Amino acid sequence: MKKGILSLALLAGFTVSKAQGVLEKGKVQINAGLGFSSWGVPVYAGFDYAVSKNITIGAEGSYRSYSTVGYKFSVIGISGNANYHFNELFELPKKMDLYAGLNLGYYVYNTPNGYGGSSLSTLGISGQIGARYIFTDKVGGNLELGGGNAASGGKIGVTIKL
Repeated sequence: MKKGILSLALLAGFTVSKAQGVLEKGKVQINAGLGFSSWGVPVYAGFDYAVSKNITIGAEGSYRSYSTVGYKFSVIGISGNANYHFNELFELPKKMDLYAGLNLGYYVYNTPNGYGGSSLSTLGISGQIGARYIFTDKVGGNLELGGGNAASGGKIGVTIKL
């Protein structure tokens, strides 16, 4: 019994110790979670693809709804992003991932009939800085701060490596 528990503990330790925060070239990860915004709570999902050791590109979709001054609004966002990962430059632990980059997106604002304020659909560009911590070979958590996108302010979520 003790040998079985020790073997499981060693196997779990090996699995966690080889988890890496940086996505390997040619690999994909999926990200999903909630955003921070003064106009509702955005829900987002997207993916990142590693084009090189330190650079990823990706796409993301988001949705949020909110009510103000007696009207209900919703925003749908579709964006692409590019990030540089600083792990090698800063010699970060393997489970960590620190990145920064830009995103370009299109945001469709749905407003109710009779609303007289500004609510035009628009193209937006913004920057982000984020961190990711990988718990196992495939699963981690992420936190990203940035402005100007459908999750303006930031977002928190889960990362799954494929």
